[in-house]
Amino acid sequence: MSNIYQVIFFSLVGGVVSLVGGVMLLANKKRANKLTEYATPFAAGSLLAAAFVDLLPEAAHEGNVDSALHFTLIGILTFFLLERFLRWFHHHHEEENKKTNPEIPLIIIGDTIHNFIDGVAIAAGFLVNPATGIVVTLAVAAHEIPQEIGDFGLLLSKGMERGKVLLVNFYSALATTVAAIIFFQLGSNYQVPLDIVLGLVAGFFIYIAVSDIIPSIHKKEEKMIAGPQTIFLVLGVIIVSVMTIYLHRFIEV
Repeated sequence: MSNIYQVIFFSLVGGVVSLVGGVMLLANKKRANKLTEYATPFAAGSLLAAAFVDLLPEAAHEGNVDSALHFTLIGILTFFLLERFLRWFHHHHEEENKKTNPEIPLIIIGDTIHNFIDGVAIAAGFLVNPATGIVVTLAVAAHEIPQEIGDFGLLLSKGMERGKVLLVNFYSALATTVAAIIFFQLGSNYQVPLDIVLGLVAGFFIYIAVSDIIPSIHKKEEKMIAGPQTIFLVLGVIIVSVMTIYLHRFIEV
């Protein structure tokens, strides 16, 4: 049985670890870019393994296979529509006012929404059992590292000072913990349909991996990069899958 302290601890860990990539960018851009090349495919593998090896089976266990798959599809469509809206809003806002820098608040808002969803995902995992919560946290941290490098780079390119970039992203990362606490408390005190929530989270993970991350990997056609990236994607799948099996075996639920 999970408790609120586990949720707070692991959501903080997930949020803080995600800032590592951004801090590396501030310290050494070349190393940060190198990290992104290999952390990105590893993140895709981690997300896919978390979705298919842990979240979907747990969703089916909480409800049934049909509902798990239906809400996974709904999750994929929902996050597609959310991303389309944010991109449209960003473009529309940019065209309306080119003299200011509207992209900065939009980048921050988008990152905060993303972190909030991560927090809900972590809480949903811990509502099932500690093992699933840890697996979800690992997947969240893995995909947030390259994500934060990109966000840090965007904000720096828009003229924001380094100190402000770090501070803004730190506060944005706290949205993960806030969301995790709120959703875990709701789930602990009220009857939350976990099969629906886990299906939606699985859809979110699959969408991020297949729609956002893997296409960016395919753009790297150089053999010196493509080969290792493929290996890291497979490693992400293997490591998270093995961790899932052993965590569920050794952690009492």
